[in-house]
Amino acid sequence: MSLTIALTVNGVQHEVALEDPRVTLLDLLRERLDLPGTKKGCDRGQCGACTVLLDGRRVNSCLALAVSHDGAEIVTIEGLATEDELHPVQAAFIACDGFQCGFCTPGQIMSAVGLIQEGHAGDDPERIRELMSGNLCRCGAYAGITEAVLEATHTLEQSDRKQAA
Repeated sequence: MSLTIALTVNGVQHEVALEDPRVTLLDLLRERLDLPGTKKGCDRGQCGACTVLLDGRRVNSCLALAVSHDGAEIVTIEGLATEDELHPVQAAFIACDGFQCGFCTPGQIMSAVGLIQEGHAGDDPERIRELMSGNLCRCGAYAGITEAVLEATHTLEQSDRKQAA
């Protein structure tokens, strides 16, 4: 039995036939939609490498069954930058050395984008570390990651003020 679901991924509509209702959102993104930026780390929801934004909220895509999210809007790391400009969080990760090997970076960036959009980032490094604790970095780039979230939050707040003026 095949089930068809509709998803909007990075602004593009997709209709996907699922032969197996146990397909995770992570596997659908990587294997069916050819979006390999979302990483498969632990495949148990413990490392955060697979973080995407699902209807604006941070989600471990390895724990989300694709069939449960029919009609959802998903943003992956591939959907953040425009053709000629990085997302402010991506730019901040580069400027602040928020990565080393880079494996966890897409999940870290997506988690940071969600954290900032939720309005929880603020300017407290300890709060940011706590709210990003679901994303693990084997290399230990946490200082740069925290600095990047702080910088991106500041950049986005300034941008919002300029647009409001």
